[in-house]
Amino acid sequence: MDYWRKPLDIDKYEITHGAIHIIIDRCKGCNFCIEFCPKKVLEVSNEFNVKGYHPPMVADQAGCVACKLCELICPEFAIYVTEDKHMAISKKEPHED
Repeated sequence: MDYWRKPLDIDKYEITHGAIHIIIDRCKGCNFCIEFCPKKVLEVSNEFNVKGYHPPMVADQAGCVACKLCELICPEFAIYVTEDKHMAISKKEPHED
C-alpha cells in the first residue's frame, strides 16, 4: 500500500498475512465475504457446490491481511482465516541491547 505520507511508527510493526480456508459445501452463495473484503482477495468461482451455489474462491492469497472480516460476516461459518507466519512481512527494527 502506498501512503501519501509515511506513518512515523510503520517500521515497528509486522504486516500479518492470512491463509483463507473455505468450506465449499457449507456455502450458500450469499457473497458477503466477497463484497465486504477490504483487500478484494475473493471472487465468485465458476464451480457449483453440493447445494447448487457458486462458492467464493481465493483470487489473491498474498493480498490477505488476516482482518478476518469474511469470517465474521459469513452467516453459514463457511470461511475462516489463519495467520500465515511464512508470508508475514517483518518491519521490526533490530533490538539494540
